[in-house]
Amino acid sequence: MDATQSYFALFGLPETFALDLAQLERARLAVQSQVHPDRFAAGTDRDKRLAMQWAAQANAAYLTLKNPVRRATYLCEQRGAPIQAENNTAMPADFLMQQMAWRETLDELRDAADAAGLQALQAEVLAQRAERLAAVRQALDEENAPQKAAEQVRALLFLDRFADELRRDSERLAPQTV
Repeated sequence: MDATQSYFALFGLPETFALDLAQLERARLAVQSQVHPDRFAAGTDRDKRLAMQWAAQANAAYLTLKNPVRRATYLCEQRGAPIQAENNTAMPADFLMQQMAWRETLDELRDAADAAGLQALQAEVLAQRAERLAAVRQALDEENAPQKAAEQVRALLFLDRFADELRRDSERLAPQTV
């Protein structure tokens, strides 16, 4: 194994956004069986340390590739288009307007303790997320346009945070069963 190889190469997978998660899982298990520290329990301290490093790298690679937003971020960065979400918050005006409308709706739903409304808003946000993920796949896998994909990823980061907030609010308003 090469410490500089890509996460995709580590698992022997094609470097594409559209990824077969079952194939990723099989590859993870195969790599894990090769580098798991338990295999090197009787080895030298150096062997044990290297095994731990490889296992940690394999775990980080798996967690990145398993998550579509992290995978898209990784691919964009590998292709020269870093996301820079903390520095680059520029978004199209229509997306900013949509965010403001969702925030207003969320405030109203919270004030009304409207669990059904929260679920409807959550469904709308998740549909928008699915559209953005499809746009990322097209930009990365079909158009080789990492900068275009990076713009979608920045929007996805907002959508994921907002969806998490909606989920927490929905759980808070859900009837408690004992």
